Amino acid sequence: MKSLPITSLLLFSTSLLSANLIAANNSITPDDIMRFESLKKPVISDTGNMLAVEVTPDRGDSHGLVRNLVANKQFSVKGASKPKVSHDGRFVAFVDEVPLFESETASKKAKKKLKPGLVLLDTSTGEEIRYERVKSFEFNDKGTHLAIWFEAEESKKDEKSADNGQSAKSDIKVAKEDKGTTVELLSLKDLKSITFKDVTALSFDQSGLNFALAINNIETNKHELNLVKLADNSISTVHSLKQQQVGAIALSNDGNYLAFTYGDAKVAPFGREYELALLSLENNKLVETPKSADWTLNRYAELRFSDDSQRLFFGRVPQVAQQLELAKYEQQSDLFDKDIITSNRALRVWHGEDPRIKPHEVQQYKKEFKRTYLAVLHVKGNNLVQLADLDVPDIEVQQQQRYALASSDLPYRKMITWAGFYRDFYLVDLNTGRKIPLLTQQSSSEEPNLSPGEKFVSYYLHGNVFLYEIAQDRRINITKDLGVSFADEDHDYPSNAPSYGFGPWISDDAGLLIYDKFDIWQVNTLSNDTFKLTAGQGREQQIQYRVTGLVQDKEYPSVLANGDKVLLHGYNDITKGDGFYRAQIGVAGVTPLMDGDYKLKLLARSKDAQTIVYSKEQYDQFPDLYTAPVSAPQNAVRQTNLDKQRDAFNWGQSELVQWTNGDGKPLDGVLIKPTNYVEGQRYPVLVYFYRFMSDRLHAFPQMKINHRPNFAWYADNGYAIFLPDIRFEVGYPGETSVQALTSGVQHLIDIGVADPKAVGIQGHSWGGYQTAFAVTKTNIFKAAVTGAPVSNMTSAYSGIRHGSGLARQFQYETGQSRIGESLFKSPQKYIENSPVFYAERIKTPMMIMFGDKDDAVPWEQGVELYLAMRRAGKDVVFLQYQDEPHHLKKYPNKLDYSIRMMEYFDHYLKGMPAPKWLSEGEAYTEYKKAD
Repeated sequence: MKSLPITSLLLFSTSLLSANLIAANNSITPDDIMRFESLKKPVISDTGNMLAVEVTPDRGDSHGLVRNLVANKQFSVKGASKPKVSHDGRFVAFVDEVPLFESETASKKAKKKLKPGLVLLDTSTGEEIRYERVKSFEFNDKGTHLAIWFEAEESKKDEKSADNGQSAKSDIKVAKEDKGTTVELLSLKDLKSITFKDVTALSFDQSGLNFALAINNIETNKHELNLVKLADNSISTVHSLKQQQVGAIALSNDGNYLAFTYGDAKVAPFGREYELALLSLENNKLVETPKSADWTLNRYAELRFSDDSQRLFFGRVPQVAQQLELAKYEQQSDLFDKDIITSNRALRVWHGEDPRIKPHEVQQYKKEFKRTYLAVLHVKGNNLVQLADLDVPDIEVQQQQRYALASSDLPYRKMITWAGFYRDFYLVDLNTGRKIPLLTQQSSSEEPNLSPGEKFVSYYLHGNVFLYEIAQDRRINITKDLGVSFADEDHDYPSNAPSYGFGPWISDDAGLLIYDKFDIWQVNTLSNDTFKLTAGQGREQQIQYRVTGLVQDKEYPSVLANGDKVLLHGYNDITKGDGFYRAQIGVAGVTPLMDGDYKLKLLARSKDAQTIVYSKEQYDQFPDLYTAPVSAPQNAVRQTNLDKQRDAFNWGQSELVQWTNGDGKPLDGVLIKPTNYVEGQRYPVLVYFYRFMSDRLHAFPQMKINHRPNFAWYADNGYAIFLPDIRFEVGYPGETSVQALTSGVQHLIDIGVADPKAVGIQGHSWGGYQTAFAVTKTNIFKAAVTGAPVSNMTSAYSGIRHGSGLARQFQYETGQSRIGESLFKSPQKYIENSPVFYAERIKTPMMIMFGDKDDAVPWEQGVELYLAMRRAGKDVVFLQYQDEPHHLKKYPNKLDYSIRMMEYFDHYLKGMPAPKWLSEGEAYTEYKKAD
């Protein structure tokens, strides 16, 4: 730990801008994009007085920005990221990142030893305290203490003991999972700290009473539980064990209990069996907890008390066993023992009845190995109830006292391959473990919703919303007579349309809010009557209203009372602009607070105050942060000014364009005009798209180097950028995409913006497929760049998504690829929608890009397209980035691709000389490996 001088205090300034920004009005370059700073992870104190955010360039070192919202003071913290703020805002803790230059120049061996640290800012003084090699840190809920958990110390060779000069190395081999490291508990009141060695687990309670630590050192046979009373920082060892490794720990909020698990330290962690213990902190005596012959605990069991301290939740497993080992050759005869020889085979057996195909099973192995099945100990009666089991393994527990929701995908794991994801849902009685079936083969994305008072479960099914009355065991369709569907009206996939979701519940389970595409409806759960809380203004004005600005807590469902005023976010489907509005629960009507041609994103809300944090952006306005009372977002105070970075550059403008496709259907899109646009002059156009793009009309362009074209860079280099909406027809995704693209481009030509001889197209993944397909159907594009495209649906249909291990079949039958039938039922549709079969028709020069470790689309799809075009004698170049996934991750590759893409379009659309790599290719070369 080391203290640093007080940070310089910056008043009325909201951003430290790079000293390397170029002079105003110069052209944007990749260097400018790399240095352009963005905001990440804004957080606000519970009391609403302190805002912290990470300011980070696309490449380079980030810094932390902290704003005192009351005193209008600001601090900048060098090298900081991922802020956490104490309850009262006095302290802000950041990850102290390893500097990029140090990381980039370190050897592979040295790089592994580089670890981030922690920087703690005292906002009352501006003083920073930095700690090295920190693996995690956490404020307690009351903001009185900070726990800092350090990485293991670097090993020192030839360490000698002080007494005899001999090696201090112990003969006892300790598994890394059993080794503890140092924890420092810092009292924020006086900045005095307590240090603990060999810590393997720690726990704060939510009430701010206690802090507990599990301390284990197998070499010295030290296994104990320490407790710190946070009121006076007094320390006591409340329990010690012999030869028993302490596992997970948890404190009850009432200060009465410390729960922990323990297992035989002599047994390897992989197969160690644990027991549950409950320690009374009043008398330091163990409470004997019930046991079961059918269930036990392992090292992955986690403990958690309910907030009222009445229930202890933890995971159990049917059995624990050591990991299997391969047979070894131990004597000469073993070399000819067929059992020993074949036990060392490298084989995976794929069986037709496997629940999961092997790659998916492999990807899920660690998760399944760590899976535990939730149980609950009712503390008062010392009653243990197993909740999850082998048939219904997944339980979602909130703070309700009687019920929880459970689910199982086990019956549908085989059909995931072609049909997508489904689950059976249940209501589980926490007192008995009894499971009440709720829904069978429900889409996994449409989870039911348990009311806070545990009287109802709401759920969506086939376009309607239902209420299940638990006590009466009765189901009611509450939307069947409302004359509007609650299914996604824009759904164009070969599957059941999803819902628009649920809003908050009304207090005492008296009602709940539900969403259609535009309006919010309030449901009375007693009478089952409904009315439009937004008074129909949503559909009438084409504004999509949603409740926002509530305190977010996963364990506590949001609850509103009749008469409460609530903040709404509105998106205007016509203007593409956002707004904030007010509604009153129980009263129909909406009051506008602010709206316009901009995009609003609510980013944070203080837990114990009424302060919200949101960003406001346009294409030519950076999404700076604003704070305001939740009741009056229009009275916001701007807290950052990173938009100032744009002063150095010219900047284009965005506008909405509308046209009709060949079927007469209206379509929207975004046109980004080049900087210094001249009316009547025609420009080269870059078309970038995916599905719906018009909602980006007011979005600030992402200032990053990645697999996408950077809009600001292209606009400042004389390009117009076109972002058209695509609306698909099931069975004909390629054709309907081409209709939208060509009609949109023709509209730009007709209005005098696009140079018809200089229109390029770029897409990635699904957009890459559409790009590759489009040029088999039209010659309107003069150059195409396609990233990670599917080119042959017949071969891609049974490919593997290597990132998840899932087969790709479901994408075609029910998902994004929108064929709607299997390859066997409709082979012709797969062929008709596959660019590779029509490669000889292509007249557009094409650049294909793939990472050869693509985890979503088999990279051989790019090879197929390249080989087909090469065989047909077409103008094609293929960029294979080595060891890269679906989206490029390594910065040298991202920058290289971005530069080559610009060079490619400059050549074909602007007539600039072809770079050598494009005119001649590049020979394979091997480079000297770094030491």
